[in-house]
Amino acid sequence: MSDHPVLHVKGRVLTGPDDVRDELWVVDGRISYDRPVGAREVRTVEGWALPGLVDAHCHVGLGGHGPVEPDVAEKQALTDREAGALLLRDAGSPSDTRWTDDREDLPKIIRAGRHIARTRRYLRGYAHEIEPDDLVAYVAREARRGDGWVKLVGDWIDREAGDLAPSWPRAEAEAAIAEAHRLGARVTAHCFAENSLRDLVESGIDCIEHATGLTDDLVPLFAERGVAIVPTLVNIATFPDLAAGGEARFPRWSAHIRRLHARRYDTVRSAYDAGIPVFVGTDAGGTLPHGLVAAEVAELVTAGIPPLQALSATTWGARAWLGRPGLDEGAPADLVVYETDPRADVRVLAAPRRIVLNGKIVG
Repeated sequence: MSDHPVLHVKGRVLTGPDDVRDELWVVDGRISYDRPVGAREVRTVEGWALPGLVDAHCHVGLGGHGPVEPDVAEKQALTDREAGALLLRDAGSPSDTRWTDDREDLPKIIRAGRHIARTRRYLRGYAHEIEPDDLVAYVAREARRGDGWVKLVGDWIDREAGDLAPSWPRAEAEAAIAEAHRLGARVTAHCFAENSLRDLVESGIDCIEHATGLTDDLVPLFAERGVAIVPTLVNIATFPDLAAGGEARFPRWSAHIRRLHARRYDTVRSAYDAGIPVFVGTDAGGTLPHGLVAAEVAELVTAGIPPLQALSATTWGARAWLGRPGLDEGAPADLVVYETDPRADVRVLAAPRRIVLNGKIVG
């Protein structure tokens, strides 16, 4: 038995949607469901325990104008931690955040490398900006740099058309996605518009971020292919302000994103009803603050997803999708404890009672 204190979590431990236990133990930073023998010091935490929450779309190391200094990235990660988000899928960042892997007090990050965008078709300073002939090579590069994911910018405003337009021809997208899969990486893409989706899904993409352009005719295709979506509704809430800012120069684009915003909840509910996997992501970083994971879960419920499934989209289901353990025997003890049952009211996620990361109470 280690000399480190043993943590005893008791009350209701939600190890799965239908699996509730009375207690767990944390020994040497890992979960055990067997009472340890000979512990010199035991600290008890009581409440409703969930696996550490997942923010499946955020950007640690990214600011409004591109990469940020490590001290700013650290604050971003700590803000997510204080919100209970202990596993982050970083969906594109120009910063090297590998140094966080050596910090046991910071959330675990699954990186998708740097965004890959069409030339002059994304936010300046964020992405590799390339032409289609270079797409396969850049996808291979980021597949090797990331943690099993690559992030494409699937559409953006075309200034000549004055509206959203796809970034990549079908043949180049298909070849790039095949190359990522050959290298063992999954591919996701930023997509706001309707007309960028079919080619990407039929080319074998694994996930779509935002997915505001998901229409009734595309829903069966997503469901058949098992393509997940991460709606980032707390980000889509900013669309009216974006539309107002772009009205004078790009009236077609402004009208388009207002329409996408107006049907955002119907879009998400239709996806869920059809069996499309839906996961929680905030799009924190860049222009949106970190620490919004609870707000995004609440938005999914507002959209019509049942509370238990919205919880799964940031806990059990999200961790399984990303290939990371939950509250499993022997797993790293990353968990959040709440005062009341989050299944009864997901708004309790906004007020963690205790946060445990790598077996240590950090909040």
